[in-house]
Amino acid sequence: MLYWLANLSDGGDVFNLFRYITFRAGAAFFTALIFGFLFGRPLIDILRRKQGKGQPIRTDGPQTHFVKAGTPTMGGLLILSAMLVSTLLWARLDNGYVWIVLGVTYGYALIGFADDYAKVTKQNVKGVSSRVRMALGLALAAVAGIAAAWLHPENLTGQLALPVFKDVLINLGIFFVPFAMIVIVGAANAVNLTDGLDGLAIMPAMIAAGTLGAIAYVVGRVDFTDYLGVHFVPGTGELFVFTAALIGGGLGFLWYNAPPAAVFMGDTGSLALGGALGAIAVCTKHELVLAIVGGLFVVEAMSVIIQVAYFKRTGKRVFLMAPIHHHFEKKGWAEPQIVIRFWIISLILALIGLATLKVR
Repeated sequence: MLYWLANLSDGGDVFNLFRYITFRAGAAFFTALIFGFLFGRPLIDILRRKQGKGQPIRTDGPQTHFVKAGTPTMGGLLILSAMLVSTLLWARLDNGYVWIVLGVTYGYALIGFADDYAKVTKQNVKGVSSRVRMALGLALAAVAGIAAAWLHPENLTGQLALPVFKDVLINLGIFFVPFAMIVIVGAANAVNLTDGLDGLAIMPAMIAAGTLGAIAYVVGRVDFTDYLGVHFVPGTGELFVFTAALIGGGLGFLWYNAPPAAVFMGDTGSLALGGALGAIAVCTKHELVLAIVGGLFVVEAMSVIIQVAYFKRTGKRVFLMAPIHHHFEKKGWAEPQIVIRFWIISLILALIGLATLKVR
């Protein structure tokens, strides 16, 4: 919205700063961060009053989780509100990629909110039917995939770019949209599964968002893409503003979500953030790099898939409990120990993902 102030510039005054994505990204970060600090505590107080008993705790989970009874959920509303205000203020609203990512993010937020609301009002860990959530998620992802394919330059439409291999594209054709749906839905549910310990999901999500934001900025500049040998996707640089807002809002939330959490993110936040990561990867043609950058989320999701499949086949379990962070809890690891070690793993994977830009 504030980008229009650049039109007031003659090229030599302060208004010229609004032309630069990097300036607006920095402003988006601080806007979202300040928003989180200002409205975090009032929002938590409202959620606590409205929810009463807070988020229901799984009876089959680690015993240490029962001390968290009464903690309110839907804290993702804080992140999402900060992101929305900041993005609308600082991003170019004539950019189609921005609207694709916003649509996916807040569409999944609505699905997550409905699920959280059902859990809180019924005081049951089973919220909205998984089939309903999956159907709605797939529909949103399909629209996003179609829109992204329409916006991509002609030489990249329907193509899958391979990391590391220079100028290698696989033509998915009509299968690009189903592939995009898998990426977005998979990312949303993987982040959702990771959100099981205080602060566990938000920091890796911010790390992944920062990495994808840097990639979006690079692939949106023809000079950088020529130098690095990656595919040029004009317009994606504006997503850097969105990811900066996500990081700012995430830090504001983490202030209250750090152990012991004053509020849980809930499906409202985790599904939205995961969907956002998937949508950015699809828009920037870095779907496979997301699997590296978000490798922690992939491992968490795979641990559940492996556990369920193996149990159905043999009646035995591979892990003490899935997702895998609960396995380590059962083995005696303290919650902060698991969280910080998983953060470190996320950072390492993000650096590997960034390295794919240079290694060609």
